[in-house]
Amino acid sequence: MLAAYITHQDCVKHEMGSDHPECPERIGAIHDLLLVKGMLDYMDCQQAPLATEQQLGRAHSLLYVHELAALSPQSGHIHIDPDTLMNPHTYTAALRAAGAAVLATDMVLGGKAPVAFCNVRPPGHHAERAAAGGFCFFNNAVVGMRHALDEHGLERVALVDFDVHHGNGSEDILFDDPRVLMCSTFEKGIYPFCGSNPRGPNMINVGLPSRSGRDAFRAAVETHWLPALEAFKPQMVFISAGFDGHRDDYMGNIGLLEADYAWVTQQIVQVAQRHAKGRIVSCLEGGYELSPLARSVLAHIRVLTGVD
Repeated sequence: MLAAYITHQDCVKHEMGSDHPECPERIGAIHDLLLVKGMLDYMDCQQAPLATEQQLGRAHSLLYVHELAALSPQSGHIHIDPDTLMNPHTYTAALRAAGAAVLATDMVLGGKAPVAFCNVRPPGHHAERAAAGGFCFFNNAVVGMRHALDEHGLERVALVDFDVHHGNGSEDILFDDPRVLMCSTFEKGIYPFCGSNPRGPNMINVGLPSRSGRDAFRAAVETHWLPALEAFKPQMVFISAGFDGHRDDYMGNIGLLEADYAWVTQQIVQVAQRHAKGRIVSCLEGGYELSPLARSVLAHIRVLTGVD
């Protein structure tokens, strides 16, 4: 059975200016390297659908969904915050990105794919229940998680977030949901300037000092994430897969390499195999230097799919 690979050309049409780090080329850099390395031969390539209002409403207030739609400009850009902009295609791209997580969830839980990777943008983990920010509009991974819980009837779902920035939006939506365990590592002292004080008992947040490197990252996973995940026994695992902690990415300063992303993915795969029948949905978050981003995603997907 092939792993699912979900993307859409609409995700490329969203752009926030020629000098913005969250650029359309991120999608193509990943896709092209996967193609060149032959990985797409082992994946079922699917087009992301548009998320429905009902699906979005499991993670966001419908008032927010409607207000965001109304903000969509006819031309040019509008600022949601100083770093987060909408162009005429942004809202549709955000619907596709969230819809990708829903389709991935359906495919994995429906037995059509063992795992799924969503190569989509805009990213999602900074999107709160009623607010956009940090380049994010809808919380893609959380939309998928709530679909798994509310539509498919799962009782325990885990979210693992290894982006260099803390997933404050995911925490805002999930901190009081006992059906969810969220594990997050991030660099302390950078956007969104929170996370060190978890908002709920289901939040395993580990802030890492700048320049702490691979040993600190791996120790955080082994010491904090893995025991919590073993105790929780998730029936499905979602990944907010951010690769901006890479040594060559200027957005963070942790100093990880492709091997570290392969390693953490292997830890997640092992948890999923023990407790979740191997079921994983991974959603692209950060990663802004195109070459290290693509290489890191390749390492991530090779472990997810078991294809060397």
